[in-house]
Amino acid sequence: MVDTTLTQVGKNLSEAMRILGDGQRELEVGTERQRFSRSSIPGPLQGDGQDVAAILHLVHNLIHEEEEEEDKPSQHRMQNVGEQGHMALLGHSLAAYISVLDRERLRKLTTRILSDTTLWLCRLFRYENGSAYFHEDDRDGLVKVCRLVINARYEEYASEGYAVLNFKQPVIYQSASGRPGLGQHLCSQLGLPLSSLCTVPCNTIFGSQHQMDVALLDKLIKEDIEAGKLPLLLIANAGTPGAGHTDKLARLKDLCDQYSMWFHVEGVNLATLALGQVTSAIMAANRSDSMTLTPGQWLGLPAVTAVTLYRHEDPALSLAAGLTSSQPVAKLRALPLWLSLQYLGHNGIVQKIKHAATLSQQLLQKLKTLASIKTSGVVSPIPPISGASLRDVLGSLMLSIDVDHSGMFFEVEDELSSPVVLFKFSQEMSAASSGGSVDGYCAGEKEVLDAFNRWLGEQLVQLVPTSGVDVVELEDEGTCVRFSPLLTAAVLGTQQDDVEALVEKLSELVPVMSSTMCLRQDFREETHRHSPSLIYMEDPSWPGLGAVRYEPQAEGMDESRRKQELEKINTELLKKLQDLDTDIIFSTGPEFGTEEDCIFVGMVTEDVDVSELVDTIAALGRDIEESGRLLENMTEVVRKGILEAEIQLQKANEEKLMEEGVIRQLPLVGSVLNWFSPVQSSVKGRTFNLAAGSLDSTEVTYSTKAQTGRPSLQDTPSSSSKRLPGQRLFRRSGAGSDSFSETSSIGQAEEITRDGRTTPSSSIHPPISQPAPEEDLQSASNVFPEKISESSEQMHKQEEPEVASEERQPEGQEVEQSGR
Repeated sequence: MVDTTLTQVGKNLSEAMRILGDGQRELEVGTERQRFSRSSIPGPLQGDGQDVAAILHLVHNLIHEEEEEEDKPSQHRMQNVGEQGHMALLGHSLAAYISVLDRERLRKLTTRILSDTTLWLCRLFRYENGSAYFHEDDRDGLVKVCRLVINARYEEYASEGYAVLNFKQPVIYQSASGRPGLGQHLCSQLGLPLSSLCTVPCNTIFGSQHQMDVALLDKLIKEDIEAGKLPLLLIANAGTPGAGHTDKLARLKDLCDQYSMWFHVEGVNLATLALGQVTSAIMAANRSDSMTLTPGQWLGLPAVTAVTLYRHEDPALSLAAGLTSSQPVAKLRALPLWLSLQYLGHNGIVQKIKHAATLSQQLLQKLKTLASIKTSGVVSPIPPISGASLRDVLGSLMLSIDVDHSGMFFEVEDELSSPVVLFKFSQEMSAASSGGSVDGYCAGEKEVLDAFNRWLGEQLVQLVPTSGVDVVELEDEGTCVRFSPLLTAAVLGTQQDDVEALVEKLSELVPVMSSTMCLRQDFREETHRHSPSLIYMEDPSWPGLGAVRYEPQAEGMDESRRKQELEKINTELLKKLQDLDTDIIFSTGPEFGTEEDCIFVGMVTEDVDVSELVDTIAALGRDIEESGRLLENMTEVVRKGILEAEIQLQKANEEKLMEEGVIRQLPLVGSVLNWFSPVQSSVKGRTFNLAAGSLDSTEVTYSTKAQTGRPSLQDTPSSSSKRLPGQRLFRRSGAGSDSFSETSSIGQAEEITRDGRTTPSSSIHPPISQPAPEEDLQSASNVFPEKISESSEQMHKQEEPEVASEERQPEGQEVEQSGR
């Protein structure tokens, strides 16, 4: 008979998962949505309480609050919680229910759960006669193991405490490729000084550069023994956190046995112990004294504890170290894993791990076909050493060797030993295949390659999020992209189609990166050609073509005014470049970059005309600078012209008064007098020329019925771009084009010669260089139509006389002046 409470627990969990997992749920009441939108603000506890559904809705809104504020789906990777995940979550609910059972029943149940889980894990991962410690923090198991070793090696530690450590200081050895901060955490939890931690360097000549140097470790242990210290424990890696390489576990175990040290192993590659075929490098881990496993990550089980398997014969010391507990409730930490392992079964567990290993091999084989991608060295060359010395060195290091046809020795490692795939964009290989110019770029080559690979990893994460790739920083290799399906495949649900999509996107991005890398030097040289107006900004951390800054050439400005003008011109220049019809991305650069007021050019394809691109940037910059200068000059000219126009208008009115007399100026008398005796005014009309800044007569205007100094729009040079339909800017024409000659440039925005002159065929507004007065006004009107029209309406004054009628008109209406 099934307990009804257990059934209700399962139903409540399913309902809670349904509510929390429904990302498209809409609240029925609008006030509730408004209240939940402010749920991040702490408030008082409600007196009447809330039901379960309302509380779960609140939790859902807290989870998806950021998505609702940004009004777009989240880009964060969400764990794929399947049926096995529901079993793990059910285990946490059942643990709370089981904890309220009576003591005897609780003791029997927890003992059974702990015994079953320990037995299953030891058999699954080939660790005979082991005990298990379940812990939330994956470092906590190693801390408890260290306490166990200290209690075992220092017999008086239980009574004397840390005082006994003063006679022989314990030493813990770890690899330089180990988890960052792990040694410091151990010393902090154990109360040991940092001098008790010894970091062993990795290989520098033989073998992988991520494996612990065994010969150097032996030397360090001997030095510590001679100094009166006690070698206590060695931490080895079966899959380093960064590169996924495995230390020489067999040799390290022999060394630990020689010096009576505890041997602990951890790493993602321990998961392959569950497979039918295991490499000898990984199989040596079952000889260790303890190992830490993370089945939750490998099997996609949420909120499942890590497990540390260990061998020790004294249960009292295990209890003193905290590896075992007399409290039954503490044993319930194994319940979620106990349920999940039963749900998956032995075949299901092996299948998940095998699937992850297959994905890594699939990607590795695909990457070998990409010439510009370099994978992490599985086979590393050994420098030639003659005769017996080579045999002695290899014998001491226990390396297996092979000889290729050229006589070069190579270390042989099985690729299946590590399911972690590291790859990076390689400048040398891409430069050789593309034939681009990379000379003069070696100084900051590493920084640039790191920036490019960081960009590559970020793009792959966005384009194929289910692949689970991430970016890692390694000391020797630099920035690399890592694919570790054992840590991500079960969580994200990665399949072989995702690997195919990853390779497809990678094959699309690599040519763009190769062409950009090859054109960076050309971009720098073209920018220097436009010096001092364009300044090339050195920024190795920018993954793109490069960065430039337009420097205004105006003289006589102070530093603050010059900085303000610099920011204004480059900001407007960036907007104009972003509005162009091109695939190139222009931006302000990294969010936390050191360079300000710069224009950063992103990735480009191989058909980009760098010369045209830089010429366009320079031309637009000069256009913006001179247009702004023209507007400033025009403002001063208009101001002076208005003053002169007012003076001339006043003078004309005085002359009219003297010529016609005072009587004609009276409203009624003047009209009657003008009717009987019309008078011909001698006052001439005036028009204000904005370009010349002078007042001109309107006689020519009304005699020819057209204004002077105004060329028709049809007379302006054509600015149509000579590009094919759909052709983007800055693209070179294909070879052998029938529609265009070999000298034409398809999609060329402008043609600027080496000395900076601009040809009439420019489609981008060319730099203004001393135009004629009539053309200056027209050019200014084209550049700033709103500002010029506004100035013209407010400041353009004109005097126009009315042609006298042959008939007699009323006095005062014979001549009329109007200022435009």
